Amino acid sequence: MTQAERRIFLIKKLTAEAPPYSGLPLPADEAGQKKLLRSLLNLRLPLPIGEDFLAVQDAYLREETARKGVTDIDDLTPVEPGLYLWQGDITTLKCGAIVNAANSGMTGCYVPCHGCIDNAIHTYAGVQLRLACAALMERQGHEEPAGQAKLTPAYNLPCDFVLHTVGPIVYGRVTQRDRELLASCYRACLELAQQNGIGSVAFCCISTGEFHFPNEEAAKIAVETVRQTRGDTEVIFNVFKTVDYEIYRGLLG
Repeated sequence: MTQAERRIFLIKKLTAEAPPYSGLPLPADEAGQKKLLRSLLNLRLPLPIGEDFLAVQDAYLREETARKGVTDIDDLTPVEPGLYLWQGDITTLKCGAIVNAANSGMTGCYVPCHGCIDNAIHTYAGVQLRLACAALMERQGHEEPAGQAKLTPAYNLPCDFVLHTVGPIVYGRVTQRDRELLASCYRACLELAQQNGIGSVAFCCISTGEFHFPNEEAAKIAVETVRQTRGDTEVIFNVFKTVDYEIYRGLLG
């Protein structure tokens, strides 16, 4: 199958299993088809799906990631011993584990094509990630509190694992409890990585953006906590926005 054939196959499978979307027209252009496929993946509930779908989905997502270009931690230069700063798409990073800034439901973002990191990670990992997270949450029996961490395979991402953590949501001024919970996110992820023999972890900017933690204060907490608790774990501070890159560059090295 070509990528176009895979994309159309996946769209048809997803619309066929969901009656509300069965009448959606197939866009003629590649960009429209990609947007529709991502939307359908984002909306899909964590339900079982056939091996035929997974085989095509996996081939499609891995090819899409390869086309975007994969960055290997081995090709990066540390800014401090064991610490790296990298600006780019975390879903293209090859390392031990990447950190997902999750919500308390822990099964990903259901808003079609939303710009959050949770949406991107679940999109390019594939439907297996939502299924794995749903199984974790079913066993837990309640929403995920802020400041903890969960570990799953990464499926179609180039990293080996995904660490899911829920950061604090800031309402108005940052409280001391907000600071403690954010630091706890970094500690919990590093501890879980160390318990599972994961040698490198890439952190996104937890709780900034949608959760309203001020970028500079969040970065200070991240760097301080990682320096104190990383042990032998290599850590990548992954940023997407240039403003965050400049903040971390001022704190590191």
